[in-house]
Amino acid sequence: MKDSPSTITDVPNAIRLINLVKNFGVVQAVAGVNLDIVNGEFFAMLGPSGSGKTTVLRLIAGFETQDSGAVEIDGINVSNVPPFKRDVNTVFQNYALFPHMNIIENVEYGLKVKGINKNERRERAVAALERVQLRGYEKRTPSQLSGGQQQRVALARALVNEPKVLLLDEPLGALDLKLRREMQVELKELQQQIGITFVFVTHDQEEALTMANRIAVFNHGKIEQVGTPQEVYEKPSSDFVAGFVGISNLLHEKASEQILGKKGIFSIRPEKIRFGHGGDRKTSGLVKEIAFLGSFTRFSVELAHGDRLVLLKENDGSSEIDSTVGALVQISWNSKYEFQVE
Repeated sequence: MKDSPSTITDVPNAIRLINLVKNFGVVQAVAGVNLDIVNGEFFAMLGPSGSGKTTVLRLIAGFETQDSGAVEIDGINVSNVPPFKRDVNTVFQNYALFPHMNIIENVEYGLKVKGINKNERRERAVAALERVQLRGYEKRTPSQLSGGQQQRVALARALVNEPKVLLLDEPLGALDLKLRREMQVELKELQQQIGITFVFVTHDQEEALTMANRIAVFNHGKIEQVGTPQEVYEKPSSDFVAGFVGISNLLHEKASEQILGKKGIFSIRPEKIRFGHGGDRKTSGLVKEIAFLGSFTRFSVELAHGDRLVLLKENDGSSEIDSTVGALVQISWNSKYEFQVE
């Protein structure tokens, strides 16, 4: 397992977490996390519920206080600095827009609290709305907007303060699948345009893989692995990462020794496995489950030792196989696609 800082060299840190620990009673929510997030990257904190990712985000924002360790933002230790004095803004899944204010007033609110004069805050708020493609919606109320538009208002309200870091706590979770995917693209494009650091908390592996420059995978209050989406997906460092990020196949001891000639637990991604004898690794098994997924069909094949391998076949009409549950099939893959995870 990896629980040490992973840093992109030669780029200053926007955030540094040093031996961060947070307990809630007898529960250790964050267990000695070390992490560097560099300026200008889109960083995802990914993990299941209870893994510690949201608590870490709240520690960065200052909404929670660490029991030990330190939080640095732009090289400054802010461990004991209140939230409103930290150079960050947070967007939550619940957008918390003021229902009695129109959109421009919602976006201006933070600037008004800071004492920014009326002309300047109006100019900055209009520019923020234009950035999120909501120019012309200034006089509407939150109830007159769709979920996706409300999310953009929340983004504008955070960005208008020009923070060093934007923290996003599962902000797409309330949206339907189609809109969520559209907003993934929009968020990534927005981050690239404005160039500030985004730290995005999610339990959705697709969101993390789609948007992030790098991902930290959390489990039981610790970081299991930090890397680019390709590194985390193609070369998982543990069986947990292999199983949580994407669909993973694990070959355990007996199957590994017989098929691979090696001891240990190995991971092979479904899209790397083919029907037939195309690769240098070959085995056979019984089809136990078939699921049609639109552009792909997913097959679950049970091997002689009880391990199951999932493989995906593109529905392009180029070839046919015996798709009957219970059929004996030959499968193969190339050894370069297998990685030891334990």
